[in-house]
Amino acid sequence: MPIQVLGIVAAILILVLVYAIRIAKEYERLVIFRLGHLIAERGPGLVIIIPIIDRAVRISLRIVTLDVPTQEVITRDNVTCSVNAVIYYRVVDPNRAVVNVEDFRMATAQLAQTTLRSVAGQAELDELLAERDKLNQKIQQVLDEATDPWGIKVTAVEIKDVVIPQGLQKAIARQAAAERERRAVVIQAEGEKQAAKRLSQAAKILASEEGGMFVRLLRTIPEITGQPGSILAFPLPMELKHLWGGLTPKKEPGKEEQPEGEEKE
Repeated sequence: MPIQVLGIVAAILILVLVYAIRIAKEYERLVIFRLGHLIAERGPGLVIIIPIIDRAVRISLRIVTLDVPTQEVITRDNVTCSVNAVIYYRVVDPNRAVVNVEDFRMATAQLAQTTLRSVAGQAELDELLAERDKLNQKIQQVLDEATDPWGIKVTAVEIKDVVIPQGLQKAIARQAAAERERRAVVIQAEGEKQAAKRLSQAAKILASEEGGMFVRLLRTIPEITGQPGSILAFPLPMELKHLWGGLTPKKEPGKEEQPEGEEKE
């Protein structure tokens, strides 16, 4: 009989020890309630609690990745699109995360969805497509301020994808193509303008220097002969006009040309 009693007592002690001993990992904390009252935050390592009287809630301090489902959003310029995002947060105060909110994970997820719709609805479509960093910072700021009483710290927010209607995608593609064509025309016109200025300066220099046009002509001949064709135009420069006087027969004074077929009387 005494052996049986000792066995029962030993079993009870073992159960009490198993219930009283808690081990918290490095990234965990135990929030202890004693008779319903918040006592303290314990851990990491070995934690002893009083069976039946104390209750321990285990909280992880690691960063949690929250995938926000796709939200239908109407932007400020009345464009309907679908937006999804990912949010990174962690618990910085386990006591407030347990006491101030019933389920901080569900509360943070719901708040992230409503904040994403609100911030995206206040922006225009161009901002959603081109200025995501600014929107990410705005969403993070709003979430961080709202979750601070819960002991939650939002570390980062990233908008993953923005889906717009197919017809609007084609319109944006046409707009982008027109913009690229406009830039190409402007660049070509600017190049022609600069080339015209350079050519005008070169023409002035060649005209001011004696024999300049002839030297330029000699440099142009190899380019012309390299092109397909059998006819080569070789214009004489204006600098050689003084030769025309030596090549043209001079008229004798007082002598007039007789028309052909008439005889001198």
